[in-house]
Parts: sequence; structure tokens; C-alpha cells
Amino acid sequence: MRKKKPIVALIYDFDGTLSPGNMQEFGFIQAIGKTPEEFWRNSDAVSDGQEMSHILAYMKLMIDEARIAGISLKRDSFVSFGKSIKLFPGVKEWFALINEYGRKKGVTVEHYINSSGLTEMIEGTEIAKEFKKIFASSFWYDQDNVAVWPAVAVDFTGKTQFLFKITKGILDISDKTRVNESQKDESKLIPFSNMIYFGDGETDIPCMKIVKMFGGNSIAVYQPARKEKFRTAQKLLRQERVNFICKADYSIEGEIWNVVTSIIDKVKMEGDFTCLQRKMRNRSL
Repeated sequence: MRKKKPIVALIYDFDGTLSPGNMQEFGFIQAIGKTPEEFWRNSDAVSDGQEMSHILAYMKLMIDEARIAGISLKRDSFVSFGKSIKLFPGVKEWFALINEYGRKKGVTVEHYINSSGLTEMIEGTEIAKEFKKIFASSFWYDQDNVAVWPAVAVDFTGKTQFLFKITKGILDISDKTRVNESQKDESKLIPFSNMIYFGDGETDIPCMKIVKMFGGNSIAVYQPARKEKFRTAQKLLRQERVNFICKADYSIEGEIWNVVTSIIDKVKMEGDFTCLQRKMRNRSL
């Protein structure tokens, strides 16, 4: 019987993790005639004034402001804005390089997005095809394919549900049955110990903590030019929320490459050791 390759799941937040800013700031906010500061200040005012989810607030504001500015609310329009999103150094090349590293080591590498941002905009980026699944917020569209209301709003605690879906191989974002079924650890498609979570801030803490607590690895990504981001990463490491902090550079010369390839090596070695132990047990029967 051929031994199955271990799967390592790389799970990324998006804004501030793969991209240097909030995705709405790369075209959409400019198109509605606002500055980023104005848009987010208005979004916070809606949220705080109504005791409303910050995610629902920004999504409603996007619809309202797009209507006022005469911008199409069709799905293709949001996808189109995603084409302008900037990415950190090395991100475009990262996926092919790390996939090939895993292949040479006998490990399957899978990539997932776990974000409070918009699925539609992420789908517009040139890296969208690299992800097995994009778990993120999205709009509900009417019969004319026009956005009318949030379909999925993913906040920082809501993101944790997708970790449990990934470990069981569930890709249906609306599933609420299989994700809650009891399953032995050894039968899970991707154990938490084979997960690497990438995030940039305090909104990622629940996911970072869960992955780390169950034996996986969490990485706080920071932008060297922004001192507050580095201080946040240091705080997360000091409080043992993450295993590593790394500069936002995904090239093979960067810290992220060294950390992730070392984790892949570790997963492979531990998998081989477990198989060896199993063989020894079988010989004793």
C-alpha cells in the first residue's frame, strides 16, 4: 500500500499579510471619490453608532457609496477592482516555489485564504488561482448579478470556523453540519500540526492561537517600514500567540521562506517517524 503524502496547509489572512494595505484602498475608494481615511472613518462611525459588526459596516458602506458614485455593483465590477491590488515582494512567485519545495520533499502544499476582506476582490488578483479555497466575506447578488446585501461576513472570531473546515477537508463555506461532527484526529485530512497560519495583526489572534495551541505554527508578518506593525508582531511573539515573526518578504532570500521550508522539513520527518513506529507495532502483532 502506497504511503499517502502528508499535506501542509498554508492559511493566509490577506490585507497586511499578502498585500500592504486594505484591498478597498487599491482603486475602489478612489473611484467613489474618498480618501482611505474618510472611508474607514465613516465605516467606523456606522459600526460604532449602531453597535454593528465592523465587517457588515464596511460592506454596507461600499454598496451605499458605489450607488452614490454611479459605480456598478455587479460582481464583475468588484472582481475588476481586485486586479489593482498590490502584493508584497515575492508573493507572485512564492506559490510555485514553495509547492516545488514540498514536492521534492514528498509533501503536498495547499494554500487557503482566511480573510475578512472580499472574496470577489481577491478573485480579481493574479494569485487567486493559487488557492484551493478562498474563505472570505462576499455579497449576495440578485437576478441581475447586482450586490444587494452581504452573503458572508467574516470577522476575526468567525475566521476560526474555517480552520476546522480545512482540517476536515470541507470547502463548502455554508456547511454547518459536517464541521461539527466528531472525528478522530488520525482520520482528519490535515491535522492542525500540519497547518501554518499567516497573519499581520490582532484580528488574527484567535486563528493564530488555535493553530499554535493544537501543534501547528503561526507567523506574524510585518512591514519593516511601519514601526507599529513591528511592535504588534513583537507583542504577539512575546505573548506566545505566534511561533515566529517575519518581514513581509516572500522571496527565497526572506525569513518566511526559511521558516516555512523548515516547518515542511519537520512535518516530513515526523510523518516518516510515525510510519516507522506503526510498522514496528504491526511487526509485534
